[in-house]
Amino acid sequence: MQTPAQDAAHMARAVELAAHGHGTTSPNPVVGCVVLDAAGQVAGEGFHAYAGGPHAEVVALAQAGERARGGTAYVTLEPCDHTGRTGPCSRALLAAGVARVVIAVPDPNPKAAGGAARLREHGVAVTVGVLAEAAERVNEEWLTYARLGRSHVTWKFAATLDGRSAAEDGTSKWITSPEARADVHRLRAAADAIIAGIGTVLADDPHLTARPPTATPVPGPVAAAAPAPAHSDAATGPQGGASAGSGAAVGTSGGDSAAWPGDASHGRAGSAPAADPNGAASGAVVSLSGVGSAARPGDALGGASRVPVGVSALAGPGDAAGGGADAAHLEHGGAGGGSSAVGPAGSAGSGRGAGRGEGAGRRGPVRVVVDAEGRTPPFARVLDDQAPTLIAVAEDADPRLDADLLRLPRRDGGLDLEVLLRELAARDVVSVFLEGGPTLAGAFVRHGLVDRVVAYLAPALLGSGRAALGAAGVGTIADLHRLRFDEVSPIGPDVRLVARPVNQSGREK
Repeated sequence: MQTPAQDAAHMARAVELAAHGHGTTSPNPVVGCVVLDAAGQVAGEGFHAYAGGPHAEVVALAQAGERARGGTAYVTLEPCDHTGRTGPCSRALLAAGVARVVIAVPDPNPKAAGGAARLREHGVAVTVGVLAEAAERVNEEWLTYARLGRSHVTWKFAATLDGRSAAEDGTSKWITSPEARADVHRLRAAADAIIAGIGTVLADDPHLTARPPTATPVPGPVAAAAPAPAHSDAATGPQGGASAGSGAAVGTSGGDSAAWPGDASHGRAGSAPAADPNGAASGAVVSLSGVGSAARPGDALGGASRVPVGVSALAGPGDAAGGGADAAHLEHGGAGGGSSAVGPAGSAGSGRGAGRGEGAGRRGPVRVVVDAEGRTPPFARVLDDQAPTLIAVAEDADPRLDADLLRLPRRDGGLDLEVLLRELAARDVVSVFLEGGPTLAGAFVRHGLVDRVVAYLAPALLGSGRAALGAAGVGTIADLHRLRFDEVSPIGPDVRLVARPVNQSGREK
């Protein structure tokens, strides 16, 4: 059945609002909400701005006030129906007297789901599935986490046009431009964890921290203003309050609660107007999956952004072998260390405790080193105090490291990477940014654990040297890993390509 134009327009705005939560809502999803009054005019808008803050529906309803009665609410993710630190959003909608609720994507968390059913039980008209693809795309990290019980993986690499990531002598600084490297830091900052392999640590001694070119604003009770929607007649809220596009975090109490991965049921998204046909020449993002342009290079993958809209990515792993999440455990290695092991809630002790905290004071991405034998040098920069660090080692390894260790079962000559991702998810790591060398990247690709590829290509040729991708389980051309390009963006003199796996097997809906 065709979606009415008004429903599509208002849901597109809700998706766009949700994008403003990128990088600040984890371990919650991003969610946007638009509330119309009974006459069909925009009365309130909101998005989930930061973990521990009010949900999108609460923000939009507070802005709408009495105008919500008899109106319609557009929400990118099914309203939650459980009580955490706030009451259920389904009951907030009922208390506001909303007559109709339009939902893009059902909530896959069994603890939080059920909002649509409760609304229907109380006579509210409910429509589900409007702009589902757009809402899934902008919330893809959290949906992977909630549906599959593992962290979402973005593999990033930089290479020459002939696919080389380093010269024959091993040098690689710098293949791409300062603009491309700044873009990488923006993407890093939006991730919950950055993963590299021991080979990269030994060869390059990377810091694996995010260094955005400008200061990242600390999330607070009031979210940054978003532009007023073109389809809205309402420029201000009731009594001249916050603008309809502001998404100001107005509410009587904040917070969501989470125990199950994805338990807090709100926050991450984005949308896009029609692509500029001259986008490539003008520096705008060219979307190959539908629509999309970005305000600046780098916005489309993180931050308050407009992102390409298309089919939700991503083939899940189909064949986890050896162990399971219960086969791994976290311990603190070394004698007399000051840092403590991290529990599933991601609460870190002093020093290098690894876990993604919640709210305005959380630290940057957790650094994860895949190091089966525990060979990370004690003086490596990843072990400094600039960010929490977790060293993944084999269960039978005997490392002499004063660091937080995550012991994992072995698999195919390395570690079981699916167990790694499940262990990280249990510690509220929703998204990881994979920056390891070709060997580690090949292992992730081989096991179907890469959900998105971000490639930075420089207009340069090497002819020899290290390839960007190592052995990925392909013995014949029939077995190659097919991707679909979703975006092409000029970044300074370079090009950024975003692609996702074509196959969807293993990803439950």
